[in-house]
Amino acid sequence: MGFYKKFFSLYIIFFLQNVVTLGVNLLDNIMIGGYSEAALSGVAAVNQLQFVYQQLLTALGEGVVMFGSQYWGNGQREPIKKIAAAGMRAALLLAVLLFAAASLFPRQLMGFFTNSTLIIEEGVAYLNIIRFSYLFFAITMLILAALRSVEVVKIGFILSVLAFLINAVLNYALIYGHFGAPELGAAGAAIATLAARIMECLIAAWYALKKVPAISLKIVDYMKRDKVLSRDYLKAVTPMALVSGLWGVSTALQTVILGHMSAAALAANSAASVLFLLVKGGAVSGASAGAILIGKAIGVGEMETVRQYAKRLQRLFLLIGIVGGIILFFVRIPVLSLYNLSAETKAMANQFLIILSVVYVGMGYQMSTSEGIIRGGGSALFVVKMNLISIWGIVLPLSWFMAFVLKTPPAVVVCCLNADQIFKCVPVFLKANYGSWARKLIRER
Repeated sequence: MGFYKKFFSLYIIFFLQNVVTLGVNLLDNIMIGGYSEAALSGVAAVNQLQFVYQQLLTALGEGVVMFGSQYWGNGQREPIKKIAAAGMRAALLLAVLLFAAASLFPRQLMGFFTNSTLIIEEGVAYLNIIRFSYLFFAITMLILAALRSVEVVKIGFILSVLAFLINAVLNYALIYGHFGAPELGAAGAAIATLAARIMECLIAAWYALKKVPAISLKIVDYMKRDKVLSRDYLKAVTPMALVSGLWGVSTALQTVILGHMSAAALAANSAASVLFLLVKGGAVSGASAGAILIGKAIGVGEMETVRQYAKRLQRLFLLIGIVGGIILFFVRIPVLSLYNLSAETKAMANQFLIILSVVYVGMGYQMSTSEGIIRGGGSALFVVKMNLISIWGIVLPLSWFMAFVLKTPPAVVVCCLNADQIFKCVPVFLKANYGSWARKLIRER
């Protein structure tokens, strides 16, 4: 199968899955935004915690894909199961820790994002229910990652569609009180999401066990620990989880900065960021498809093919960035018209989306290249160092200074918060084209 055919066969499935998955969040935002601005802000704050959690799970899953795809290309099946089990154990530990934090300190967690008592109350109502979804979400994410490592990707899209439908119907019923259901507002949205997460988990677990022999893991298999492979996995995934977690935290801190500037800025950021993340699915999908192609080629030992793939992927990633930026710019007005927001909040969200449509061009190239080629090729440490310097050394201090010392408008702060998506293109380009990043991580038989 030719390179472009292989890439787009993976990319289309990943893209549709991401669009539908993030479409659930967009639907939540639109429906809750139509209910009340306070509920929208409260749910947006809780979703920042979910975003940090999701980034950590994504890193654990990408570690499974990174190792699993190389073992898959090398023709080894048993190590894939052991790596998948190691990833699942780490994900379940993470789920338990987040559940405990959400159960013991819900108001304190909400207090990080806003001083508004009304927004905190809405957020706590949402968090008290959504916390029960964390375990199911972790299991689903790691199962789907294991399936991706052996090039089984369609089930992820099917699950996303089912989750979208369940979430849409239950949102309509429980947020507004239709079909004889109680009007629960933010709590209703949480119940809808929890139901969708349970469904995803059950079907994913059944499918992996019954339909994919390469990773047919029973519960007892997750209890067995291969010390050597677990150490290999944790050594590689720890820096990946660190950078993903820090990026998630930095994104949450962006919400903290904007939330403490004004309630309107918090609501505007919620409306803008969900649409941005929806379009961002194009870049994320490119990175996921690229990581599989790169990882499998490294596993086979075809290093010249790896180099050719890297050059072709970079051209595709730049194209994805340009197209995504154009789409984001033109869809912002019709999407924002669906929200029941004040004129000030809607105007601010529009400004944010214009800025993000430019940012997306750089992000489409640099994020996909760093995640899909460099990290997918086994060089996670480079990505860690780059993000630590750019986010924590430049972006957050600069944004805090602009927001609270110079007291610039929120649009200026959003520019500062996203500046790294542009300037990181330079080190990523140099590393991908002139540096060493392709590493064989697997153990030979």
